Amino acid sequence: MTISNILEEPQSLNRWFSGLRGDLTGGLTAAVVALPLALAFAVASGVEPKAGLYTAIVAGIVAAIFGGSPVQITGPTGAMAVVLVGIVAKYGIEKVWIAGVMAGIIQIALGVAKLGQLVKFIPYPVTAGFTNGIAVIIFCGQLNNFFGLQLPRSEHFAPGLWQSVTHVEALNWAAVGLAIVVIATTVLWPKINSTIPGSLMGLVLATAIASYFHLDVPTIGRIPQSLPMPQGIPHWNDFSVIRELINPALALAALGSIESLLSAVVADGMTVSEKHNSDRELIGQGLANIIVPFFGGIPATGAIARTVVNARSGGKTRLSGVIHGVALAIIVLTLAPLAAQIPLAALAGILMVVSVRMVEWEAIGLLMRATYSDFAVMILTWLVTILFDLVLAVEVGLIAAGALFIKRMSDLSLVKIPETEVFPPGTPLELGKEIAVYRVDGPVFFGAAERFATFLRDEPEVKYLILRLRFVPNMDTTGLVALEDIYHDLERHNCRLILTGLQPEVKQLLERTGLLKTIGLSNCFETTTDAICSISPQIRECPQPIAADLKTKELMELND
Repeated sequence: MTISNILEEPQSLNRWFSGLRGDLTGGLTAAVVALPLALAFAVASGVEPKAGLYTAIVAGIVAAIFGGSPVQITGPTGAMAVVLVGIVAKYGIEKVWIAGVMAGIIQIALGVAKLGQLVKFIPYPVTAGFTNGIAVIIFCGQLNNFFGLQLPRSEHFAPGLWQSVTHVEALNWAAVGLAIVVIATTVLWPKINSTIPGSLMGLVLATAIASYFHLDVPTIGRIPQSLPMPQGIPHWNDFSVIRELINPALALAALGSIESLLSAVVADGMTVSEKHNSDRELIGQGLANIIVPFFGGIPATGAIARTVVNARSGGKTRLSGVIHGVALAIIVLTLAPLAAQIPLAALAGILMVVSVRMVEWEAIGLLMRATYSDFAVMILTWLVTILFDLVLAVEVGLIAAGALFIKRMSDLSLVKIPETEVFPPGTPLELGKEIAVYRVDGPVFFGAAERFATFLRDEPEVKYLILRLRFVPNMDTTGLVALEDIYHDLERHNCRLILTGLQPEVKQLLERTGLLKTIGLSNCFETTTDAICSISPQIRECPQPIAADLKTKELMELND
């Protein structure tokens, strides 16, 4: 809608102002929520707090303009912090910047290749598993700041946890008290006031207590009272460095893509505005991650919590994300000296609450009630995330879920049909032991070959095997090879393979590959009834499976 249309139509003008007011409220609210989280996640990533603020400002604006979700808020996140802390400890911040640029290029390539929809194929137990694993890592990773310890940061989770636990005797009680104050305020404040975030109130209260009583606790330290300015990245054109960082870059790109797209999906369910474009979202996130390192920031992703706050507060368009970034920039210019006094224990308290809320408690209960196999996939992904790393956890989870899927399909895709279901009740006909009819359901067929190998051993007297394929809409190459193996196995056992109800796509595949010619057109029938009538010697006239009181659906099943 053009400006002239808006000015000419009062209703349109009202809607425009209403949308602007919603974007302003959503953006400002998201900025208030993002302020403590940006500082906390920067500290959790092992970098200076200012890097978190610069990331939220630059990435928030760039991704809002170029991304594919109208209400997505981008910035530092807990999941990215889990990956970054190891990379920072191993390579240093300068190489993290290079890895961030590489990750952004990979994300843009994924978006251009239109691979954004692939995130929908990640099984629910896998996403629940790595989300819960991230929550545990964030919580345990803050024990150092919670206890007021100033220990060197460990690259891996287990050694870092052990290091914090074994130095508990040196804890700073003042830091512990401040962290508990922040946790209590964050949890209880929403019961008093739902407008101002509890995390922000806890942060202000803990900072005020520490300053008033002059408590000896570690603080954030100086934050420049200026906007992020462009800077150079050392060694970014060094091929050996790029080769060294390819694995971290792939990890950052994978995590950034998955979390951003999942966040965009969540946002779609909370707004009536346009739905997100997965491929454009990857491109927008990629551009943000390419630009952010040149302003001293760290890799970012779409942030689910801040995106939800934006949508619930009235944000409807990309303008809300831009307002969020601008508001954070104004806060940096005006309040940076005060932010320098924030105790690290206060940020630890915020992150501990965030991590507990990140745990998919409902998913755990649902998977426990559903199937033990899905629950096992979630636990496996959870453990690999904690003990190793997030990317490996997703890989292991997908492999486990895929193996489980194949097993289920091989179990469920084949059903032997008794003779009473082939013809109508009352038909004086017995198929005998020489004829066996199997129904194959669903698009997956690659689990069938082993099943029929067992069938041939258990029922050697069968001479005619009828496969009813009416409910197989398509077949992949693996299924094709399995069907060919079945045909040859049956041929060696002097058993004739007969196919019924071939769907057009499956039939075309068999014709193109020549398998239909091998099996023989004479062994392909429209219905199972026709197939049995052609091979059973005691049938002179095929019974008509028609009765006046049968419904149309039942007629179709009987004729099949």
